Amino acid sequence: MADAKLQALREKFGDADGGTLFTPKYQKIADKIFSEGGKRPAPYSGIPTLLDAPQSTLEKADRLQVALYGAPMDLGVTNRNGSRFGPRALRSIERVGPYNDGLETAPLHEMAVADIGDVPFSSRFDLARSHREIEDYVAQIVRAGAIPIGVGGDHSITHPILRALGRNTPVGMVHIDAHCDTGGSYENEKFHHGGPFRNAVLDGVLDPERTIQIGIRGAAGYIWEFSEMSGMTVVEAKDITDSSFPAIIEKARQVVGGGPTYLSFDIDSLDPAFAPGTGTPEIGGLTTREALRLIRGLKGLNFVGGDVVEVAPAYDQTTNTAHAGAQMLFEILSLMQFSPSLPKTESSNK
Repeated sequence: MADAKLQALREKFGDADGGTLFTPKYQKIADKIFSEGGKRPAPYSGIPTLLDAPQSTLEKADRLQVALYGAPMDLGVTNRNGSRFGPRALRSIERVGPYNDGLETAPLHEMAVADIGDVPFSSRFDLARSHREIEDYVAQIVRAGAIPIGVGGDHSITHPILRALGRNTPVGMVHIDAHCDTGGSYENEKFHHGGPFRNAVLDGVLDPERTIQIGIRGAAGYIWEFSEMSGMTVVEAKDITDSSFPAIIEKARQVVGGGPTYLSFDIDSLDPAFAPGTGTPEIGGLTTREALRLIRGLKGLNFVGGDVVEVAPAYDQTTNTAHAGAQMLFEILSLMQFSPSLPKTESSNK
């Protein structure tokens, strides 16, 4: 490098702090994140919240555009339990965001977002009651005018969420998972985590013809005939290749169209090499890079809610599963910035 170039770099950057940038689009983000002197909050300090979002309450959800919440309940599992600890595990992840390099947004600084806590379950033993309480909790968020994004818990929580969101108009769904979760009753229980989307369709709150399920694999495929017979689009993991990705993303956009859409991300959609901490791991899954590419390809769709489920931290002492879950939560939150359903508030342009 020429001495003149080195001297120019020294003059420009030598005394510049971390919040001083020379590319306008980057400085715009830095202005929201850094305080004077290049200071920003330490990611390991303070009270843990989902994505380090501000703390709030359900009663103040009318001040928010997006409400993050936990649903620590795993009474519907059919294999290994422990996803009740998912929300706490994701809150403990200290460094996700604040900038989304793929979608070029800093969602916590560009929307009114807060962690409003967990669904206040009245019983740790009653599955049906827990589902009613999830539905009521999410319905309150919706009535307040905020978009709900939840962290489970097992995948059975998504059925009551859809009941709250689809009461008036059935929603479409992008469902990223190893399993279709459209099975029937097991041992006289039909509201387990293997059947939420059959139940949601039969309740009239989920439109199967506007539903796409991506990443499906494993030995239980024979019990998911409901998906195809009801009109859902199923993309199996074996058909996901680098060359097929653009077509899969385009198919997802075509299937859900411009109507209200929910995004449900089961952490077991990822290969156990990336996310071993889950109740029903299936080899042959997505890489984290593929998951990012998939979610980011959904930018601009009309999302009205989302969730990340099935993180069971006890099966992963490395915390990689929780870290991946927190990143996917951040990606879903980032998508909401571009959703036509994002509420307009005084904080929209903060």
